[in-house]
Amino acid sequence: MAESHLQSSLITASQFFEIWLHFDADGSGYLEGKELQNLILELQQARKKAGLLAHVLPTEENFLLLFRCQQLKSCEEFMKTWRKYDTDHSGFIETEELKNFLKDLLEKANKTVDDTKLAEYTDLMLKLFDSNNDGKLELTEMARLLPVQENFLLKFQGVKMCGKEFNKAFELYDQDGNGYIDENELDALLKDLCEKNKQDLDINNIPTYKKSIMALSDGGKLYRTDLALILCAGDN
Repeated sequence: MAESHLQSSLITASQFFEIWLHFDADGSGYLEGKELQNLILELQQARKKAGLLAHVLPTEENFLLLFRCQQLKSCEEFMKTWRKYDTDHSGFIETEELKNFLKDLLEKANKTVDDTKLAEYTDLMLKLFDSNNDGKLELTEMARLLPVQENFLLKFQGVKMCGKEFNKAFELYDQDGNGYIDENELDALLKDLCEKNKQDLDINNIPTYKKSIMALSDGGKLYRTDLALILCAGDN
């Protein structure tokens, strides 16, 4: 079924999802290595030219490409976008927040869609990126939209702490005990993390890490719940 869709000049959002599931064999949310090679080969055979998956969508339905072009100029921009649409600071983008995100994104591209189509796009985004099927997107799930080379969150997966360890670390680096971490305190935390996790983190990239993480802050104040999105793996 997926192969037949590739022969069409334009495909729908639901057909796009079928193609994605077909080629994302390990369900990682990325097409890479053999998966990407298989897709390109299929495109070469079916449409006589290679291309990326997002490009087979018609322009009015290609909101994934729009997001990358307009919102993902850097990891910092991604974090700012997350903060804007996670309006209740829950640590998730829920269905209504996701609808607002897609609506605003399409409007920026001078595209207008009706409520039915917007609901379809919202459902598709959840199917593509909601890896634990809880009906909402976590920061790490939404970050799958980032190009791999921009996705610094992947590097922090290996250094995440349990809830108890994270709370202890937060209190240690919140040196003045005011309930938030400022830029200087974050700098100290990141330096220590890089020293302890040299295989995962590059100390030379601290300015980039810091800039991206501080994009989650509230006027330069990085609260516990914000930093937990990056460094906390759970409650245990």
